[in-house]
Amino acid sequence: MKAIGLVSVLAVMIFSIIFYYFSGYKSAFEADQECHSILNTEYSEKLEYGCDHDLETRQWLLFEKGFENQPAIVIKRFRY
Repeated sequence: MKAIGLVSVLAVMIFSIIFYYFSGYKSAFEADQECHSILNTEYSEKLEYGCDHDLETRQWLLFEKGFENQPAIVIKRFRY
């Protein structure tokens, strides 16, 4: 019984890693294009939205700027 549980946990871990690897964009350029495309189509009328590149986490962020010393709110992440 312990072997079946261990194999099940290992299979779930492997599947999760594979899914995480293949679900992102292939390059920073693709992530950048997608972020700016959504920004220009869905949020073009509002000036408080923007896209920014985060080098540490390797992703582009679509965000809403904070008001009155409040932090920005991340709307969507585009990891590559």
